Amino acid sequence: RERLELLRELLSEDGSIWVSIDDNEVHYLKVIMDEIFGRQNFVANVIWQKKYSKQNDALWFSTSHDHIIIYARNKRVWRPNHLPRTSEQLKGYSNPDNDPKGLWQSVVYTCAKTRAERPNLYYAITHPLTGEQIFPSESRVWGYDYARHLEHVSQGKIWWGISSEKDKPRLKSYLAEVGGDVVPDTLWLRTESGDNQDSKREARALNPDNTFSTPKPERLLERIIHLATKPGDLVLDSFAGSGTTGAVAHKMGRRWIMIELGEHAHTHILPRLRKVLDGTDAGGISSSANWKGGGGFRYYRLAPSLIKKDLRGQYIINPEYNAEMLAEACCKLSGFAYAPSEATWWQHGRSSERDYLFVTTRYLSFAELQDLSEEVGPERSLLVLAKAFDREGEVLGNLSVRKIPEEILGKCEWDHDDYSLKIENLPRAAKLEPEPVTMGVGSRAGRRAALSEPGLFDSLSSGSGEE
Repeated sequence: RERLELLRELLSEDGSIWVSIDDNEVHYLKVIMDEIFGRQNFVANVIWQKKYSKQNDALWFSTSHDHIIIYARNKRVWRPNHLPRTSEQLKGYSNPDNDPKGLWQSVVYTCAKTRAERPNLYYAITHPLTGEQIFPSESRVWGYDYARHLEHVSQGKIWWGISSEKDKPRLKSYLAEVGGDVVPDTLWLRTESGDNQDSKREARALNPDNTFSTPKPERLLERIIHLATKPGDLVLDSFAGSGTTGAVAHKMGRRWIMIELGEHAHTHILPRLRKVLDGTDAGGISSSANWKGGGGFRYYRLAPSLIKKDLRGQYIINPEYNAEMLAEACCKLSGFAYAPSEATWWQHGRSSERDYLFVTTRYLSFAELQDLSEEVGPERSLLVLAKAFDREGEVLGNLSVRKIPEEILGKCEWDHDDYSLKIENLPRAAKLEPEPVTMGVGSRAGRRAALSEPGLFDSLSSGSGEE
């Protein structure tokens, strides 16, 4: 429930959510989603044929399908895209009489009404070859009244067959009029959307030594993403698994975010996406999407919660944070570039050449703040984030002194071991030239450079053209 409530908040007004689930929980899920998204926003329950072969060792039934529950954020404005017609669906269209309107197929000219019900639809139609008067049956009359029938005749829409003189009229349905796309239905066969065997083959091709246990086929995600989005839209998968959603969305020209707590984020998702970017992933929808590679992505690791409650319910700094991590986090949350100086002990970050930030977990007395103010000087300003301080220090003109928890409490999530998605939209710090310092391996900065260790909030980028 908590995850679904958060996901609803992230949905755009014309967005939709698609949840894949099996028979065991689908009906409970439907009730919860009715409460969160509103019953009026329920769109469909799609049945996906996930496997073809029967399980003869099953005690009750051999399960062949999963459910995909679909809700819109606002069903009044959300509409699915249509699907292109398959070659099978196009089989019935031809043009045996060289009709200038193009391909067509014929449909029955009668309707399921009796003569007693619709007497105006019971009339004679003259056969153009024999002149014979053709009547419908008493139990199934014509589908159109006589005036509409004459319109069909004048438009050349009536088809009597090529040679038979006994054929009843049929109505031409032109492909150009009905369109090349079709409305999606709720039964997705494996021939259209792939099945578990397809997904396992795709997984083995990508990672033969360590196959993900429950992957989804790329064709299934292709259909979902096609129906729900357009190129450039943003797709979120909060349970990324083996990364199928991101891989397919990337190949289809969508932006994407994936979230995964399991170790397969490293063992499966990253290697898979690198293959997508460099064009060596030839499986799945690569051929049908004409995918040749390209693009890029950022990879973030979630830091531990910065603020947590102690045993008395008071907010404190998480003991997992050391001094460097705390300073870096506070810089990020306060809009400062993390730029610790080896020469000036109080410069942990800066927003300009004259504005700096200092973070400490110590109590700062008024005398200490006075000394600090003198050292900063009148030409510079300093934001001081301290665990505690003498309130008289707030009058010092070049210092802005704040208590750490109050400064950052509203910008952090804390004490959650789940998929909470409250994300602070942090400002992007301007690139600043580093101060000239002597960097030795024994110094903090030198040790970090020697180990090539990324900072707490550094992103690990991959691909071409990434930031």
